[in-house]
Amino acid sequence: MKKVWILVGLLLFTVFLSAQDASSGMQMGFSGSSAYLYSGTLTETEQLKIKTYIWGQVRKPGLYIVPDNTDLLTLISLAGGPTEDAKLSKVRIVRPTTDGKKVIIIDVKHYMENGDKALIPQLEPGDTIIISGTVYYAFRKAAQFLSNLAIVISVYSALKAL
Repeated sequence: MKKVWILVGLLLFTVFLSAQDASSGMQMGFSGSSAYLYSGTLTETEQLKIKTYIWGQVRKPGLYIVPDNTDLLTLISLAGGPTEDAKLSKVRIVRPTTDGKKVIIIDVKHYMENGDKALIPQLEPGDTIIISGTVYYAFRKAAQFLSNLAIVISVYSALKAL
């Protein structure tokens, strides 16, 4: 009976560790239906703000309200920077348009290699930035899932044997 409780405890601990791996988003609330928000004055100049979203392989994904002249690198930096699993060669910007939406692919890795600021676009209201994970990240997540599945099967087999 003691072995059963040890196995159940090990299973619960594994599930707890897997849940801790999920990243938490940074939420910044705002009200209003306009794409632009007024922020008052900043160094004696009026400034409009826009809402943007950043998802995926950054340290603090979520909704950000940023000045209307913010570029992609600034938003990635505000979100804590990319994780080590970020695929920077294929950053997507999903931009709402009057025709629906437009997807823009940006190679941030190429910018980091040559420093050409023209490669980094300025954000527009409602932009959603998606930074996917690398192939290694996908492989690691699949291996983690299979490992957890093997633990569940082992606990089930051990309980069935009793």
